[in-house]
Amino acid sequence: MRDPFQRLQQWAERRLPALTRHRRLEELPIELHRRRIYIVPTGFGLAFTVLLMVMMVGSLNYSNNAALLLTCMLGAATAISMLVAFRTLNGLRVRGLRAGHAIAGQPIDITFDFEASRLRQAVRLDLAEHTRPFDVQGRVDVILSLPTEQRGWLSLPRFRVWTTWPLGLFRAWSWMHPNYAVLVWPRPELSGPFPTLPAADQRRQRLHRGEDLAALRDYRSGDSMRHIAWKASARHESLLVKDYEQPEARQEWQLDWRLLHGLDNESRISRLARWLGEAQAQGRQWSLWLPNEVIELGNGHAHYARCMSALALLP
Repeated sequence: MRDPFQRLQQWAERRLPALTRHRRLEELPIELHRRRIYIVPTGFGLAFTVLLMVMMVGSLNYSNNAALLLTCMLGAATAISMLVAFRTLNGLRVRGLRAGHAIAGQPIDITFDFEASRLRQAVRLDLAEHTRPFDVQGRVDVILSLPTEQRGWLSLPRFRVWTTWPLGLFRAWSWMHPNYAVLVWPRPELSGPFPTLPAADQRRQRLHRGEDLAALRDYRSGDSMRHIAWKASARHESLLVKDYEQPEARQEWQLDWRLLHGLDNESRISRLARWLGEAQAQGRQWSLWLPNEVIELGNGHAHYARCMSALALLP
């Protein structure tokens, strides 16, 4: 069952055009002011108001000055709580937004940079189906996750900032709809073949000097005496030498869109995304050829992010 406040809010937005004028995109930074903050009593506030009316009628009927004074004090506290709820949001500012990285189907983290000149308590931020409470004094970063479904640009939906501080009698809220979009990376395929390497690359092997023992071999003229395995040599007719040279395979992967024959565009993008993830996990170097961009050889997280972003932007 939906919250009665949500039903009231939806009805008000349909009936009052002023509530929907902030659905259009806004440029950052965004600051809340009195023309865009709305206040309604909560369910608890309505019940408390009915209680005050009953107390007032009873105190007047029985000429009970103490009860009437208490009723007036509680009524004044109610009015002040409405003002405090308004002032909690008034002047609150969103300076900027930052987004992390995520593949399609995974939530992406959005960081909201809030700023306020004085302490604001018990503020809440609603984005999609998520809510995050926070306090603001100076500047604070608030992180919420946004669900994703497909690769490419994803516009940030409008979000709500609201509070019921201090007594929960009134709910003050405002909508923000910044002109901001996040880039969602493509979803890699679950399994498939490895990239096809040129024959020259498959044959290219060289030896490098390592620190771990690779094997024992026969002594050759010029070998250091320190590398002779004396104990092992005692059990053989010839001297044996500790070999620290190990084969090192070529690490470069040349990922080429043109070599993926027989696949549609989305399948090619998914396969290239999987190869990028495997190359990153294995510490390889790779280059990427796409129809609209050629990315030279490199490695590391920045290179991986550049290649995945290029895949996400393909038509």
